[in-house]
Order: sequence, then structure tokens, then C-alpha cells
Amino acid sequence: MSRATHSLRGRGAIVGIGNTRRWNAPGRTPFDQLQEAAVLALEDCGLRMSQVDGLFCAMSTSGLPVLNVAERLGIKPRHADGTMVGGASFLFHLQSALMALELGLCEVALICYGSNQLTAGGKLASMPDPQPYESPFRPRYPLSSYALAAARHMHEYGTTREQLADVAVAARDWARLNPDAFARDPLSRADVLASRMISDPLTKADSCLVTDGGAALVLTRAERARDMPRPAAYVLGTGVAVSHRQISAMPDLTTTCAVESGQRAYAMAGVGPKDIDHLMVYDAFTINTLLFLEDLGFCAKGEAGAMVSSGAISPGGRLPVNTNGGGLSCNHPGMYGLFTVIESVEQLRGSAGARQVEGVEISLAHANGGVLSSQATAILGTAATL
Repeated sequence: MSRATHSLRGRGAIVGIGNTRRWNAPGRTPFDQLQEAAVLALEDCGLRMSQVDGLFCAMSTSGLPVLNVAERLGIKPRHADGTMVGGASFLFHLQSALMALELGLCEVALICYGSNQLTAGGKLASMPDPQPYESPFRPRYPLSSYALAAARHMHEYGTTREQLADVAVAARDWARLNPDAFARDPLSRADVLASRMISDPLTKADSCLVTDGGAALVLTRAERARDMPRPAAYVLGTGVAVSHRQISAMPDLTTTCAVESGQRAYAMAGVGPKDIDHLMVYDAFTINTLLFLEDLGFCAKGEAGAMVSSGAISPGGRLPVNTNGGGLSCNHPGMYGLFTVIESVEQLRGSAGARQVEGVEISLAHANGGVLSSQATAILGTAATL
């Protein structure tokens, strides 16, 4: 591992995390979930709501999230960012928060999210902009878009439904070690293959959960993080990228712009895939995990299926992936990206319980938005990596 000289490397740190763990919470609104997560994150690091002067948020159910959240939390931020690029929004916010902290635009940055997608009926509420070239064909949004990518990957590289199923099985095996996971029943390859087909080749078991939930992060500059009550997770590198809106406009259905976001994050952090001890990727569908393993450099293009089927990403494998159970088995409240970072922080702190991976010093969290449209990568490390 080399030490990069990028001016933002290690300058900001995640000092507090909040996770409501309320995956099925009737009567609680998205703002209820968000507020609880924000309070939990501030309690985690011993800071007060009145100290928050940087606000970063996105919600599929709010057109003016920054205004609504600031009012709900009773704060008047000096700096705010409501960038909305789907489930990757919060890792875009992470990069924005780093810059704002470094430039003195804020001192305490709060990134937060809340959703009641399950108890509101399970409908995706993020489609105010119908896609004119696709909607006449009445696809199942977003599932049919991911199914198209999966089918192309199978055509190009010989990826099999069995290999896709093994992604879901690995996620479930990790979830069974996580008492907070929503789905913890045993799951086999045969169970996934026998699951109801939704959009060929993806079944219900290839698809993420629909849950409620809230999550939040608190960031400060690194020098302040050293005085916090819990071990900080230092942001070594970040990278973001945007590719398209409609899946029909995606340049290559088998390669996402995670290639670019990953390269940018690695360059800032001064590390490569071989330096990563723990990996969190946004597994909205089983094909996502395969694509991101390849695009982030953990195997060659077309080899992720065989890698997963070898047991490499399962408990006890050589590369711990989605150790909380992921969006497939832990939780998925519409926009999952923030939860990848929370699990990375838990692993770096050594506080993940039965699913804890030994010796994690560098963790990579990756988030996806839209229909493989936006990608964001964050590389986090312990104090030993600075």
C-alpha cells in the first residue's frame, strides 16, 4: 500500500453512525426514521444537534429534503447539499461533506436518510420523471433494467443463474450472523432458482428486500475526530461517476461507471483492490454484486460469477462482502447507500459482533443509484492507515 498525497486523504472522518434498525415500523414516517437516525448518530459521537452546521440529505418522498429536514431537526446549517442521484446520493454527499469540512464551510456534517417504503405499501416513490423511450414497453421499474444487464452479462460471459443465486445465498449466510437483519431464514441455491420469476432472468430471491429504515453519519475534520468517544473511520478516498438515466442509454450493459468512481477513490486513497480488507457493495439485485466485483477490480470482467460460486465472498471466504446481509437480506428502504458505509464503520471499529471480520483496517463502501446510473465509492480506514 502506498501513501497518496491527495490533499483530502484522511482529512475527514466519520465519528458517529446512526441506524434505526426499524425495518417494519407502522406509523413512522420517513422523517421520523431520519430524525431518529440523526439523533442516534449524534449520541454515538457525543455531539449535539445544535452543533450541526452542515446538512446533507436526499429522500425519494421529498422534493425539498434539505428544507424539510432542517426544519424538522431545528437546525440552520451554514452549508447544505441535497444532491439526488438515487441510492448513491449519500456517498456523493460524503465527498461533498469532505470538501466542505476541509474548506471550513462547516464544522460538523450530518448525512441522513429515512424511509417508510415497506409500511407505505412497498411502492418505489422515485419516478417523477417517466422515461419516454422505455415506458411504452411497460417495464417493471427498476427490476427490468437490471434484468437486461443480467441477461447481457450471461450472454457475453457465460454467467449462469446458479452463479447469480450464489450471490443471494452468500448475503443470507452473512445475514444469519446479524441479529438485526430482516431476512435470516436459511436460503439455498435451489431456493433462489425456484423462486418466482419476476423479470427474466431475475427472480424474487434475486431482488432486494423492501423495508423501512433510517440511517445517518456525522463527520468532522480528522484532528477533531481524535477526541471523540468512539474510534473514527477516516475517509482515505472517494470517487463518484454518472453514466446515464435510462438503461437503454447505458453505454455497455456489462460495465458500469463504478470503474471510474473506483479508480478515483483508489487514487485518492493510495491503495488498490488488494489492500481492501472488507467490501460493501450495493446489492439491489444479484447482478449488482457481480458487476461491482469486476468493475472495482476484485476480479477480471466476466469472472465474478465463478468467484462468488467458489465461496470467496461468503463467511470464511477470502474477501468478506456485504457482511451485514446487504440489501438482499439485511434491509433495503428504497435508497440503501448509506447502510453500506455504516457497516464499513462497524467493521473498522470491531463492533460487528458475530459477523466481525478479523483485522479490518481498510474497508471499501460502494453505492449505486438509478438503474446502474450513478456510482460512488468510499475507502475508509482506521487511524493506523493514515
